Amino acid sequence: MTDTREFTDAYGVAIVYDVHPAEGVVRGVVQLLHGVGEHAGRYGALIADLTAAGFTVYADDHRGHGRTGIRQHDGPARLGRLGKGGLRAAKEAVWQLTGIIRAENPDLPLVLLGHSWGSFLSQMLVNDHPEAYDAVILSGSALRMPGSLNAAPLNARWAGPGATGFEWLSRDPAVWKEFDEDPLTTDVPLLKLFGPIEAAKLYGRPRRDLGRDIPMLLMVGRDDPVGGPRSVHRLADEYRTRSGLTDVTTLVYPDARHEIFNEVQQAEVRADVLAWLDAHIPAR
Repeated sequence: MTDTREFTDAYGVAIVYDVHPAEGVVRGVVQLLHGVGEHAGRYGALIADLTAAGFTVYADDHRGHGRTGIRQHDGPARLGRLGKGGLRAAKEAVWQLTGIIRAENPDLPLVLLGHSWGSFLSQMLVNDHPEAYDAVILSGSALRMPGSLNAAPLNARWAGPGATGFEWLSRDPAVWKEFDEDPLTTDVPLLKLFGPIEAAKLYGRPRRDLGRDIPMLLMVGRDDPVGGPRSVHRLADEYRTRSGLTDVTTLVYPDARHEIFNEVQQAEVRADVLAWLDAHIPAR
């Protein structure tokens, strides 16, 4: 039932995205934003649970990534590189998709769900367009400030003889193997993919006085090297004290690493997402 489509961004790049229709009565829409070096196709189990619960899911392969990146760069050699316009163009393309979603689903609540780099893009979009989203879920996120966002090698604590370099993603060795063998992923670090100038543009804080009280769920593995619980708790505090949000929930998963949707307890993580959505976007 998945409908694969595309739109053209402001720089002429064709952005590939999928629409996964909800089962039964539609109660809302989820816009899913993947992380750096990966693509929307890695979220199959989460998407299946969301559509079964009545949510239509829109998920694009961001600028330079996945199917978009293969076409943009005429092959896999430069996967992960954003191209002309850089981070701003990547963010604006995601916002362009939000516009498409709103036009096609004018009466449905819209949930923004971002993982890792996708969560940073989500933070930026909420700062710029708080009126556009009815709920926000951030996975593997961080406060986007020096000292709270790790720029060091992410696999450092698992380095050693026999390390694959993918241990930071999950405790499940099958996830390491799948990521390594996936033709649409790249393990080149973000700093090298984006370059130091573009990577520095990731820094920022939640906007003061958003003017809209958006419910927010922050989910993080206890052993996530990108930000981790301390950084995510700081982010939650800033949303409360700077942005004026009153409904901010933080969930920390014991022993989990960065990709909580690919972790050993991923079923629990998905169940928590659905329970939170049930409380905030009831079935019609």
